[in-house]
Amino acid sequence: MKKLFLLILILFLTLPVFAQMGNIVIPDLEGYVTLKCDFHMHTVFSDGTVWPTVRVNEAYREGLDAIAITDHIEHRPFKADVIGSLNRSYEIAQASNRGIIVIRGSEITRGMPPGHFNAIFLSDADELMKENYMDVFRAAKAQNAFIFRNHPGWIRQQPDVTLWWTEHTQLFEQGMMHGIEVANGGTYFIEAHQWCLDKNLTMMGTSDVHNPMMIFEPGKHRTMTLVFAREKTAESIYEALMERRTAVYYNEFIIGEEKYLKELFEKSIDINITKSRNTANITFNNKSDLVFHLKKDSHDPRLTYFRNTGFTPYIIRPQSTQTITVRLNDGIESGDVNFIIENFLTTPGQEMKYTIGI
Repeated sequence: MKKLFLLILILFLTLPVFAQMGNIVIPDLEGYVTLKCDFHMHTVFSDGTVWPTVRVNEAYREGLDAIAITDHIEHRPFKADVIGSLNRSYEIAQASNRGIIVIRGSEITRGMPPGHFNAIFLSDADELMKENYMDVFRAAKAQNAFIFRNHPGWIRQQPDVTLWWTEHTQLFEQGMMHGIEVANGGTYFIEAHQWCLDKNLTMMGTSDVHNPMMIFEPGKHRTMTLVFAREKTAESIYEALMERRTAVYYNEFIIGEEKYLKELFEKSIDINITKSRNTANITFNNKSDLVFHLKKDSHDPRLTYFRNTGFTPYIIRPQSTQTITVRLNDGIESGDVNFIIENFLTTPGQEMKYTIGI
């Protein structure tokens, strides 16, 4: 009876989702395509509750470009009923990829230290089934895997403080840690953000989804990694991850290096300025599905703008055209409109600054 119930459940969860309901519009950067990716998710081949094809259908429905199913190596609660190698979830997903790039991966599931890690771009996940965790990492490195640390502030493993352990230094120095999750699901890890900057590690954002993925309201999305790749191929994604060309898309936040965030802003929005004797009108045409929270920065007091927003940011909505009026006082004819984009984080606690000259 138990196996019959499981079979019925799997068949139900395997039903395809045909409609592509959403495709988040995010601009490409100069010389790169912006790929929407999720490199951390689970199926019934570890402790998830869906068949691998469901993960493909969810990604297709949301307009993602690439996914990695990273079922746990050491934690497989359904293995008596769902039998297969560590490669099986990848093989099933890849066979019905619907145009999604599917990357082979596994989650290394150990206590702290070192905690949980994902290894993706594996050639054979079964080779990672080893007793000593360092042997697992060495096996992943031997396959030229991209390895990143998962949810470093996870309360079940670090309930009081998020730490970088000696074991992490060892992995990092031996070329067996290339990135860290700056955001996992609904959580942003400020320490991980700083570690990525200090140690030149790749910033990652993932869903870590176990149950069926929720259907998002318009304007909402899963946490994901934006990969700035030379082309839409697995090989280009790997190269971009190794070269740290990513940003994290978490709620309405974009987290990453300023050079990428600045270009994302400039590629998303056309800015047009018209002037009269005492005023300048700045029109923002947002061609993307990103939202921008603008707030005044220090500026010449003879320029007046965002005057009615108080401490509330001026919000540029997705796919909208909005105009702000800048008043030119005391006879001035030009100046700099300085603001910060509150939801673009370049360092922990530091939002991106931007200037428009008029």
